[in-house]
Amino acid sequence: MNGSRIAAVGHYQPAKVLTNEDLAGLVDTSDEWIRSRVGIRTRHIAGPDEPVDELAAHAAAKALAAAGLSPADIDLVLVATSTAIDRSPNMAARVANRLGIPQAATMDLNVVCAGFTHALATADHSVRAGGASRVLVIGADKMSEVADWSDRTTCVLVGDGAGAAVVEAADEPGIGPVLWGSVPEMGNAVRIEGTPPRFAQEGQSVYRWATTQLPPIARRACERAGLEPADLAGLVLHQANLRIIEPLAEKIGAVNAVVARDVTESGNTSAASIPLAFSKLIEQGAVATGDPVLLFGFGGNLSYAGQVVRCP
Repeated sequence: MNGSRIAAVGHYQPAKVLTNEDLAGLVDTSDEWIRSRVGIRTRHIAGPDEPVDELAAHAAAKALAAAGLSPADIDLVLVATSTAIDRSPNMAARVANRLGIPQAATMDLNVVCAGFTHALATADHSVRAGGASRVLVIGADKMSEVADWSDRTTCVLVGDGAGAAVVEAADEPGIGPVLWGSVPEMGNAVRIEGTPPRFAQEGQSVYRWATTQLPPIARRACERAGLEPADLAGLVLHQANLRIIEPLAEKIGAVNAVVARDVTESGNTSAASIPLAFSKLIEQGAVATGDPVLLFGFGGNLSYAGQVVRCP
């Protein structure tokens, strides 16, 4: 085997939908104020009886079913999350237990909004190195649990959800080389800290960094896959804010790509945002099997990771 590929994907969102009008009853805001600044119309919010591992397990079960696999076929579970309140068992072990996955290695990755693309690269490396044959890669976050619902600049952003992918060995690589890194000296621009933990950010600093520093990095991720941005059929950026997604997409130069804009209906779901948006593009038929799509995560720690993948 020369590489790995994504065999199938799946996603899950809680049933409860919180609209901008609903938020206007909680804080001093309005539908116009939110749409004009971040482009979000709605977001899904998990209830107190819906923990992160439940969201993750729902998405993972859909990915397994789409791949035609059973839980016993998985030998590594990776969960990207930054909203795991309990430390042990880790989120991956909780998901494995829910799904009945026996004897798999289980590991969490906390790289906040870039978590899924980091986890996908880790899965690719594990398969190519012979450490695993089939990997369940999940991005799941319950951002509503760490939101400050009195802060209108951040609570309007957040949503809950999960997305998952099954990664397996392949003769022809379907996951391109990752380009990843961080700017740790600016890491405090996005925070989830304190007791209880609360999400906060320096929005203007994040906006400037994302729209000025990330476009050449995203283009280099395409180069590593042997493609030009114009060759992409799809572009799935971290669904942070429509005012970041649209200028970043334009500067990357993916002129023929369908650009995921799931943020408008899902909000910022952190590590869940990329697999959630990617799974929806596939489900909607916006991209086809074999199409090249750039997945590019960025955010907390001012970390980033991106790779071109072929659609399952």
